[in-house]
Amino acid sequence: MLHIDNLTKYYNKKQIFKDLTFSVEKGEIIGLVGENGAGKSTLLSILATLQTPSAGTLTLNDLSYDSDWKKIRKQIGYVPQEIAIWDEFTVRENMLFFEKLSWVKKNEEELRQLCLEMKLDQWNEPAHTLSGGMKRKLNMAISLIHDPTIILLDEPTVGIDLKSKKEIGSYMEKQAKTDEKTIIYISHDMDEIKSLCTRIICIGQDSFYKNLLQNAGKNVLVF
Repeated sequence: MLHIDNLTKYYNKKQIFKDLTFSVEKGEIIGLVGENGAGKSTLLSILATLQTPSAGTLTLNDLSYDSDWKKIRKQIGYVPQEIAIWDEFTVRENMLFFEKLSWVKKNEEELRQLCLEMKLDQWNEPAHTLSGGMKRKLNMAISLIHDPTIILLDEPTVGIDLKSKKEIGSYMEKQAKTDEKTIIYISHDMDEIKSLCTRIICIGQDSFYKNLLQNAGKNVLVF
């Protein structure tokens, strides 16, 4: 379980968000919505241990972010909005390269199977020749090499075709339902949010998102 208690973040004297408190269970897909600048990516970055909060506490599976961050980091798969792959490498070479940096070692067949599960079958194609959707899939596959328990996704389907978007959504559902992964992801696609999420966290007190999602019968928590 991920537990967030009174989480607050300031940049200098500017408040990004204040007193966020919620918990996320295994197997949940949580959507994170709000206006640009509300602090969604900042929150995801804190959960990924890449930033520290100004106040509040976080725990993951009874481990404290303050004292156990090295152990926590090994349980996290983080996919930033910016695609971080080697364009000159093939899909195979990308996966093998990042496997060398992983805490969990996998052979080539296991890495290829991970890609195939995501409908990414261009194993020997250079990354720069891939479509936007396939690059997004490769970006995600790299973050999952070490088999994390929690997956943090910052707009993983932005700017890609509908088919790839559906395939990534189906893969997220499988990870949550079958493998009991905890998934938190940011998206501005409300159809995607409504179809995939078990709950939605809305940052910024934005009544537009709150009303839109509650009218769709979704459980929305607003900060």
